Amino acid sequence: MNLGLRPDIQRFIDEQVKSGKFPSPESVIEAAVGDMRDDLQIELDDDAIDAINQAEAQLDRGEGEELDSFRERMRLRTNRG
Repeated sequence: MNLGLRPDIQRFIDEQVKSGKFPSPESVIEAAVGDMRDDLQIELDDDAIDAINQAEAQLDRGEGEELDSFRERMRLRTNRG
């Protein structure tokens, strides 16, 4: 299959292969399509939607935590037990 890709997309694919993250352009496309397929199959129940809405409200109030800080806190928490 031949695909006509925008130059920026082609550059991104080439960079992924060049960096060694993927062995070939085909593997980059397969990973992207696989992720997209997985995302489309996810159905959120009411509890999940409520949790997302609560999290967004917390972020809007400035109650969020930086990801690196959260990771470190969780790492320390797991290493204690």
